[in-house]
Amino acid sequence: MRIGLLGTGNLAVTLGQAWAAAGHSIVLTGRDPGRAKAAAGQIGAAATPVDPGRLADQADVVVVAIAWNGLEEALRLIGGPEGALSGKAVIDCTNPVDYATGRLLPETGSAAELVAEIAAGAHVVKALHLFAGASWPFTGEEGDSPVVAICGDDAGALDRTAALIGDLGARTAVLGGLAAARQAEEAAGFVIRVVAAGANPRFAVPDVDPALLRAGAADQ
Repeated sequence: MRIGLLGTGNLAVTLGQAWAAAGHSIVLTGRDPGRAKAAAGQIGAAATPVDPGRLADQADVVVVAIAWNGLEEALRLIGGPEGALSGKAVIDCTNPVDYATGRLLPETGSAAELVAEIAAGAHVVKALHLFAGASWPFTGEEGDSPVVAICGDDAGALDRTAALIGDLGARTAVLGGLAAARQAEEAAGFVIRVVAAGANPRFAVPDVDPALLRAGAADQ
């Protein structure tokens, strides 16, 4: 698969390295051509830096790995409002939270819904915003692999996203349509608040067997 990375930071580079190792080709871009070239060099021979206007044409799926404050500008740079991403799966990894307090920055909606609004006709999926770049690829036991919550309105885009997450060594859980993205993004803020309180977020949620949960719901 040809993966287009919008972003040149640590997350974009780490994802690019993992997907390149899984056999995918990578094109990437950003606001700074020099940083795009350097990021491609870090990923390796499978990665090519491109001009922003060429990213959509050269990618089967586009992954948005941009800081919240640069999100709208970056999407406009690659032709989102003009329909350059129309019909494509667009995976939004944006973490729109205040890292000091964990507060979600959009007053309403979500970063993923903003992506869908700006990228006319794109099939947006929220994914991968809860995990730092250093999480990938996961190489431990299959039963211990991370679960990546995803949401989106297009079944094909969800399937493509799940396949790419599988190539990272992780599993997926579909939360629902893109309207669930705000809750998913709030979860990142919750994690930050737990860390700020001096605890491990892993132990801040119950360990629940899904089969038992379903059985309990059926009994009600």
